[in-house]
Amino acid sequence: MAKLGFRMWVLIILIIASVVFIINWQSFGGKVIVKEVIINSTASELGMQTGEVIKQINGFEIHSIEDYSKALNEALEGRGQIEFKVVVNVENSSENLIFIYMSKNLDFDVGINNTIILVSGNALEIGLEEGMRILSINNYSIENYSFIQIKKMVESKLKIIILTDKQEYIFLIGDDLGLIVSEVPRTRIKVGLDLQGGARALVEPERPLDANEMAGLLETVRYRLNVYGLTDVNIKEVSDLTGNRYMVVELAGATPQKLQELIGEQGKFEAKVANETLFIGGNNDITFVCKNDASCAYIEQCNEVEGGQICRFHFEIHLSEQAAKKHANVTAGLEEGVGDKKGYLNESLQLYLDDKLVDELLIAVDLKGQEATRIAISGSASGSTRSEAYENTQESMKKLQTVLITGSLPFKLEIVKLDSISPLLGKEFTKNVFIVAIAAFLVVCIIIYLRYRRFILFVPVIITLISEALLVLAIAAVIGWNLDLASIAGIIAAIGTGVDDQIIMIDEMKVSRQYSIKQRIKRAFFIIFGAYATTALALIPLWSVGAGLLRGFVVTTLLGITVGVFITRPAFAEILRKITKD
Repeated sequence: MAKLGFRMWVLIILIIASVVFIINWQSFGGKVIVKEVIINSTASELGMQTGEVIKQINGFEIHSIEDYSKALNEALEGRGQIEFKVVVNVENSSENLIFIYMSKNLDFDVGINNTIILVSGNALEIGLEEGMRILSINNYSIENYSFIQIKKMVESKLKIIILTDKQEYIFLIGDDLGLIVSEVPRTRIKVGLDLQGGARALVEPERPLDANEMAGLLETVRYRLNVYGLTDVNIKEVSDLTGNRYMVVELAGATPQKLQELIGEQGKFEAKVANETLFIGGNNDITFVCKNDASCAYIEQCNEVEGGQICRFHFEIHLSEQAAKKHANVTAGLEEGVGDKKGYLNESLQLYLDDKLVDELLIAVDLKGQEATRIAISGSASGSTRSEAYENTQESMKKLQTVLITGSLPFKLEIVKLDSISPLLGKEFTKNVFIVAIAAFLVVCIIIYLRYRRFILFVPVIITLISEALLVLAIAAVIGWNLDLASIAGIIAAIGTGVDDQIIMIDEMKVSRQYSIKQRIKRAFFIIFGAYATTALALIPLWSVGAGLLRGFVVTTLLGITVGVFITRPAFAEILRKITKD
């Protein structure tokens, strides 16, 4: 039996290392991974981290998302009903009403002035109505505690024990854990938007930017999307052949409408009184924006309008000392209004977003000339149904809060190209790519066999092809490159050039018999290196073509042909030496 040469051992070791690295061994220890921990949730308070694998819930083994949902639902359904005593006051009435009912949850929410909104379940059945003002719940006064605090204290709690690959967590919760989970990927290979679905935008700034300006823009956009709460965000700079700089933003699982709303507008926020700007979005003027806290950020009762419902939102912001002084200076010269504005200043606080008036707030007379550091921001949104109006209002509030926190984008942006790929379409792409790859592989196998009619030559060619693809995938996983359709096309192209090179080597071994085996291999490699250099040079201009959207093809093709020339071709040459006789 022939001994394996050095180059063959190098190839074997690299193949083994590639397989070991590509396989996500974490998937053998569990099937559900923590993808995100919601800020200020029970899970975040317990210190749970993203990337932990969930193995058990209350002793129930978790092997899939279905197991996770089933175990969690069964645990939550195990909560017993408790008695709620709700004391309310009705508008224009001096008498308080008491409602007593059994439920697992309070079955209502509160809005402005602690008035009831969104009543459902048992609370609705016993007569609680929207507009009633909460005074106390189970003897906890709304004057002493916020509604969120009371909700946590009175609602039915349940002990849930979650065991991960790191440690055990004990939850005492009423409803939401604060976790977003997903299946543990079986490999470390990352796939691009073409295969997993989502939205992609090619964005052009209003004017050419230098490197520092583009870096600042990327950082601001990344911060805005993170504050908004979007995950799986990929933001990168690209350029074309003329040197113009663009930005590519990819959001897995997002809609193009949401992406366009967040980056298609500059997000310039201004608050004006008498056409004087008091403060703008960003942390220079705004030191705090209330989010995810019902005591200072909430949606009040929705009302019927023509064609549907409308809801209003309110949240509190804190101003810097400089902004508060400007507020005092501007309002000092105003007078008290008349008529409907009695008790308020004659000029209102006007809120502008991207130079459009989005709301107008009255200013109480007692704030005249005062350095007000707390300001209440409000707005509204509508929908054809109450639930749709409520969701649209939440979305509008979230967007405005994000703009106030992050400030405006440093430059106006134009979305040059906006793509959307559904997850189902991405799965179909993946399926079709595998079908095409297998079909191409079989055609190559048939052609090689028909040409040489020798099984001993056919096998090493196929092994080499598989090795090249495996090594390219491993390198892509190591460098964190997202494989999209262009990248897969590059792998197929590289395998095609690999077949060409191997045919050249085989033909050179069979035809040029006047030379020694060593000389034949040198002659073959002279042609192979020439083709390699030509292909590599031809790929370089493609790096910037299409504003960088073909970079996946360039990267994987270069990886493929480089792996072939420096790793698999030398190993294939050694195999030829073993099996070829003069």
